[in-house]
Amino acid sequence: MLDQIIFHVDRALRTLAAPPRSVRPIPGAELPDCMLSEPQRRHTAGLMRVNHVGEVCAQALYQGQALTARSDEARDALDKAAGEETEHLAWALQRIQELGGRTSLLNPVWYAGALSIGIVAGLAGDRWSLGFLAETERQVEAHLGSHLAEVPEEDLRTRCILDQMCRDEAAHAETAVRFGANDLPPPAKMAMKIASKVMTSLAYRI
Repeated sequence: MLDQIIFHVDRALRTLAAPPRSVRPIPGAELPDCMLSEPQRRHTAGLMRVNHVGEVCAQALYQGQALTARSDEARDALDKAAGEETEHLAWALQRIQELGGRTSLLNPVWYAGALSIGIVAGLAGDRWSLGFLAETERQVEAHLGSHLAEVPEEDLRTRCILDQMCRDEAAHAETAVRFGANDLPPPAKMAMKIASKVMTSLAYRI
């Protein structure tokens, strides 16, 4: 039990304080960067800050769900998704730094809130927990798609990152469904959308 506590505390500290690492090459890193106007640069950096917050929340969500998962299959699915989300965290941070931006000042708050939600989702049972994972990934995929529509066409580095993140999120949702995810009721999906809207609005600015 103590080992598990230490492991999860270490994981939280690594997410919030340590530079994330990516096993895969950063998408678009080989492409030349483009010249953006100052408003374009600030806006794109803000969008990537929102995406970075989303990946911080994903780490916490999956950690909370894995803590309360009842089957090895569900735990494995959550751990695999968390591993790829760590790569997304690294990609978003890299692009934020290239754009001269910063990460959200509220990251510890986002992490704590998402961890609590993940624990509650896990306690509801594996099928509901996986359903929460699937719906989260679908909403994130849609959210990333909206960002792709806002990023300048010439900013290929940012667009490559967002495109690969979209592909990974869709794959995570499909994995959750394959492992038996329940479809969440419409009120739960709407509540998730409202919470996401609040988070993204604050993260873009703070």
